[in-house]
Amino acid sequence: MNKKGFTLIELLVVIAIIGLLSTLAVVALGSAREKARDSKRLSDVKQLQTALELYYTDQNEYPTEALAVDLGDTNYACLNASGFAATGCATPYMGLVPSGPSNDEFYSYISADGSTFTITATLEGVAAGFEAGDITVTPAGIAQ
Repeated sequence: MNKKGFTLIELLVVIAIIGLLSTLAVVALGSAREKARDSKRLSDVKQLQTALELYYTDQNEYPTEALAVDLGDTNYACLNASGFAATGCATPYMGLVPSGPSNDEFYSYISADGSTFTITATLEGVAAGFEAGDITVTPAGIAQ
């Protein structure tokens, strides 16, 4: 009798190996997604810093907000010559102010007197030499 096929044990071993490999792939993708979100956060705050420097060059001050505001929220959706605005950004410094990559995540902005500003964002993991936690952006650059 010449039977061709696989035994039950062989099939179970193959299924176990496939299950192990797929679990490892899902874990690796979760880490990659975290790094991608952190990279977007760093890119966003750097673009905001550049737009604010252009604004400062023309206006000789940064947009003043005495209390911290959420950038990218509906009231702070663009940056033009009058500061942050919800709409009506003709000749904008930044036509669409970014919000964070996660749902309902915003970057916090404050500038009490217009001479300096602070943007705060939170990283999930290690990115570009920064540890997980809050990062602060000022005219001097990004710090933790």
